[in-house]
Amino acid sequence: MVKLLIIADDFTGALDTGVQFAAGGAETRVVTNTDYDFDSVDENVQVLVLDAETRHLSRDEAYRVVFHITKKAFESGIPFIYKKTDSALRGNIGSELKAVLDAASRTSLHFLPAFPKMNRITRNGIHYIDGVPVHESVFGKDPFEPVADSYIPEILKGDVPVTVVRNMKDWKRAPGIMVYDASSDQELMEFGKFLMKKGELTVMAGCAGFAGVLPSLLGLEGERPRQVALGEKFLVACGSVNPITVRQLDYAQRQGFTRIRMAPHQKFDTGYYRTPEGEKNLKDWKELCSRSNRAIIDTNDLPGRSDTFDYACRQGITTEELRVRISSTLGYVVRELIGEEPDSTLLITGGDCLTGFMAHIGRDEIAPVCEMAPGTVLSEIDIGNRTFAVITKSGGFGGETLMVDLAEKITGCKEDKRLEKKEENKYVNTVYA
Repeated sequence: MVKLLIIADDFTGALDTGVQFAAGGAETRVVTNTDYDFDSVDENVQVLVLDAETRHLSRDEAYRVVFHITKKAFESGIPFIYKKTDSALRGNIGSELKAVLDAASRTSLHFLPAFPKMNRITRNGIHYIDGVPVHESVFGKDPFEPVADSYIPEILKGDVPVTVVRNMKDWKRAPGIMVYDASSDQELMEFGKFLMKKGELTVMAGCAGFAGVLPSLLGLEGERPRQVALGEKFLVACGSVNPITVRQLDYAQRQGFTRIRMAPHQKFDTGYYRTPEGEKNLKDWKELCSRSNRAIIDTNDLPGRSDTFDYACRQGITTEELRVRISSTLGYVVRELIGEEPDSTLLITGGDCLTGFMAHIGRDEIAPVCEMAPGTVLSEIDIGNRTFAVITKSGGFGGETLMVDLAEKITGCKEDKRLEKKEENKYVNTVYA
């Protein structure tokens, strides 16, 4: 029976939150159907995560989607609702939290946005990433959704009343959204225990940080997750423009990964791959991936260039269309590449890219298993008659060496020797531009 419903606004966020429960043994499923029938879910599932894909919607449309899901969940008897928010405060946070409050007919909703493991903390209602206010971080320069403010009440203003809670000493319930300061997992746990005793966890919000303390509070623990067989080949599909991910890819390339950069005209239309030129490119990429145990398919332009945006402008493609079309096309390409490599482990970075991939394989459900690094989730997905290991992460997560570290976990020491041999032979990474 589903005890907790998590409503996320993008796919990678759904997984990095759902895995907090799966890793503790709770039967967890992530689905993408916003009209999902809660009464039909497998009786063994305790935690259901629904990717509502509301991050890029208008405020009003996001409100309607989240309201509909929340109301339906309560009518189905699900006792706890967790509105998963972006740990960098992107998206329609205010309207979505208001939707949960309204649909649940509650007076207050408790919002704990900190994610201390990823250096994302809240102090005096201000959200910090790596020690700087979030709007001054790389997320303030996001080409699609720049974060314009770091003071959470300002971000939420106009949607619902907001109160900042700095400690439990003077706590009293306030109407609207109650935003909690936290800079450590211990503080998140203390607030969680306090709110649990008060019977205040029926509706709550936060990112994977606060979700990490909920399994023990809500009794959502069980047997440890099963072992997952990882394919020896490692394919990274990058649909994120976040500088953190770009640095990870650059480092991986320097360490010997084969890197395929998609040119602008290769990113916008799956129909391109049914032309003679597109068919040849796809065939070449398959051969490259077949020869390399570590490969990257990347939608980013070369450093210092804006070829993709320039091409989109010439073609009359809007920024929103650009995002959607690149994600869909990359998802198609990845499907074609793994079809040739059944013994592959796939890493997808960027929630939109993951959504595009799922659409092209015709699946709307994925099972998170464990974290391979903070914010980096290992899941299983059935494609045809095979089960694939898929690793996912948000664009802003992880250190510079993440891709290489993951490759070493997957392929082991033998791959290090192969990598050294490639470097001795001056193996050249392939770039398409």
